[in-house]
Amino acid sequence: MNLNDLRNISDHFTHTQKMPVLFLGHGSPMNAIEENRFVHGFRKIATEIPKPHAILCISAHWFTQGTKVTAMDMPKTVHDFGGFPQALFDVQYPAPGSPELARETASLLAPVMAEEDHSWGLDHGAWSVIKHLYPEADIPVIQMSIDYTKPPRYHFDLAVRLNKLREKGILIIGSGNIIHNLRLIDWRNINTPGAGWDWAIEAREKTNQWLQDENFQPIIDYHKQGTALQYAVPTPDHYLPLIYTLGLKEQSESLTLFNDELIGGSLSMTSVKIG
Repeated sequence: MNLNDLRNISDHFTHTQKMPVLFLGHGSPMNAIEENRFVHGFRKIATEIPKPHAILCISAHWFTQGTKVTAMDMPKTVHDFGGFPQALFDVQYPAPGSPELARETASLLAPVMAEEDHSWGLDHGAWSVIKHLYPEADIPVIQMSIDYTKPPRYHFDLAVRLNKLREKGILIIGSGNIIHNLRLIDWRNINTPGAGWDWAIEAREKTNQWLQDENFQPIIDYHKQGTALQYAVPTPDHYLPLIYTLGLKEQSESLTLFNDELIGGSLSMTSVKIG
């Protein structure tokens, strides 16, 4: 790619007021078709931020070796789950893609190589929440994968390189769950608001305090923070999207929590708005 190519990509997205950054606790795929307090929280946050030119989503459900960005004109709606009602499989979110944004994202990540992908699409970590923010599917969406071979600090530092996109009207969304232990769900209290095991309550209190204090190092080093965090984050896939959003925060920006609730004993819907 030569200098003229890079300039043309950059010119495609005009400079705007700096866009906020979101981390969305996406929870069950059923949130895509249900009416509940979390869906209302997603819709409300969309009214509080400028309408973006495009969206870059880092989803817990695209875990790859190396980094990839979707670069097709029309990404398919990926139903990457099983055992749910047919109504959920019938959902389509026909937002356009943006090959231009994919190329600009890849250029900003250099010297890290980001492969342009034409086979994935939008998985439910992306469409199940974005459809509530922008139901008309009229905003281009691309996804960036999470390299499972790298440690949390790598992802935090990689995110910093994407900050220029925020100045061009790009909304960056991390989608996962801070506390996500499906093996320990308390099915007896799955519909009880705020229900959580003792370790989940402790993990939520700790991570919320670190977030509100903007003390991100313990969040990055979550595996060193004791038993509660080990239960809360048995695998990193749903947690790392939070790390990406925190890497994008600048010192002068505010950080607020919403949808901040435990469900099913071992999951949190806590979401974060930066800026």
